[in-house]
Amino acid sequence: MKILATFDAKDYQNTVDVCEKCSVRAIILRDGKLAMQRGVDGAYKIPGGGPEDGEDDRLALAREVLEETGLRVIEPTITELGEIVEIRRDLFDDSKKYVCRSRFYFCRVGEGQEELKLTSSEEAKGYELRWATPEEICAENGRPGREPWILRDTAFVKMLMDGSVALPDPIG
Repeated sequence: MKILATFDAKDYQNTVDVCEKCSVRAIILRDGKLAMQRGVDGAYKIPGGGPEDGEDDRLALAREVLEETGLRVIEPTITELGEIVEIRRDLFDDSKKYVCRSRFYFCRVGEGQEELKLTSSEEAKGYELRWATPEEICAENGRPGREPWILRDTAFVKMLMDGSVALPDPIG
């Protein structure tokens, strides 16, 4: 998959181990708005997460979107967009270097919304499905003190806005 950006915090000197993670992220467009998870802090996060044992990216994407948004992915519409690599000191164990490869895919979803199946940490953040314009997402996520994954997702939304990443359906 094409690497769109690498964000290297260079804050992991003297780390011993490396924690590597891959995730899939869904870009879902409807009426010029993107499907996002929005927390009680107001930040927008692109739906997605890590594949479970035996899952390929497509299966993981469909499962994560259903769990986090209640939307059902139409699997034949899944289209590869690109990857962002994040490198930093691990947030939970400062003796580790954290490397995350987030793979972004465009997809369409069916009508309707099913019940969310959030993890306990997602529930604690108050995540819910929100449709937002790229401008709304960037304005809210640009506030100081955002988590690294919010900064990553905002950078991707900006790539959509400036045309460096093209969608099968343009944002209108």
